[in-house]
Amino acid sequence: MTRLNAIFLALISTVFAAPVFAGDDQLVRTDRFVTLAGGERLFVREVRPAERQQAASAVLLIHGARVPSVASFDLAVPGGSIAAELAAEGHSVYLVDLRGYGASSRPHEMDAPPGGGTPLMRTDEAVSDIAAAVEAVAEWSGDGKVSILGWATGGQWAAAFAARHSARVERLILYNSLYGASDRHPTLGRGSPLEAPDRPGSLNMAALGAYRLNTAESLFAAWDKSIPVPDKSEWRDPAVARAYADMALSSDPTSGERTPPSFRSPSGAMADSFELAFGRKQWSAAALTMPVLVIRSQHDFWSRPEDAAAIAREAPQASLVELPHATHFVHLDRSEAGRSAFLSAVTQFLDQAAR
Repeated sequence: MTRLNAIFLALISTVFAAPVFAGDDQLVRTDRFVTLAGGERLFVREVRPAERQQAASAVLLIHGARVPSVASFDLAVPGGSIAAELAAEGHSVYLVDLRGYGASSRPHEMDAPPGGGTPLMRTDEAVSDIAAAVEAVAEWSGDGKVSILGWATGGQWAAAFAARHSARVERLILYNSLYGASDRHPTLGRGSPLEAPDRPGSLNMAALGAYRLNTAESLFAAWDKSIPVPDKSEWRDPAVARAYADMALSSDPTSGERTPPSFRSPSGAMADSFELAFGRKQWSAAALTMPVLVIRSQHDFWSRPEDAAAIAREAPQASLVELPHATHFVHLDRSEAGRSAFLSAVTQFLDQAAR
């Protein structure tokens, strides 16, 4: 018995109906909890066409460092759900919250005050959660292999999983993700708040802690800075921005206990990214034997051009799409600000799995 099969035998699924969004009557949403061997639970949402299409493939979406899956990929406003748009193309789409995020179990350390402890949810833990989600999705969808799209840190984790378990992955999309192709980064590495002031190249554990608190305002500073027009509403629909912030805050039942309201996110993603910012790779693109699509936005503040180019060069079946003038959040920007081009690249790539 393989390790992945052993994990799957420990899963128990709880199924309940998710809210139906206005104007979304052609889609079906189902929310589930997958129980892990240790008793922790992973939240998984399925978004699929009301009438299944036999040629459709299963796609798992992996969120990034701070904002969990529904807020990242399935907002109930026009232009806020790539999950819905991929499902409308015939795919069965799944969104997972890794442990410590959204509706999934949170480590007990996250109930203590912030500012202490070891960063939670590093790459190995993320890979374990993705493995459990992939096995569950394969069972629910009937697909032996699952395609994965990972955004930012989600792409880093997805690639680490795919490098170790290539036989389980149909296609892989890495969207604005770090790789470790350079030892310089403008905000995450040398000279950043993440670096210990007395130990160059070492993580500042005291400043990072086990988890972080995120306000609604903190979600927009880098986004606003990267939008290349003065009026941000020209580039990003204010309704999408409000829904993004509101859903992120509502993902944590304790957010209203603090002033201003804030939601918790594990710090492991930042610790992992700090290592990658110094060129310390956590997986090898050469091990990604499945078809790989690398997407990078021109104005991304997280990944570097060197990261995208190195993955595309090293992975045996990789292609690179660069989105001019687009931001790190292009899937939540307006269609004319790169979102349409992003969705076109993703759907064309995934559609090849159904041929």
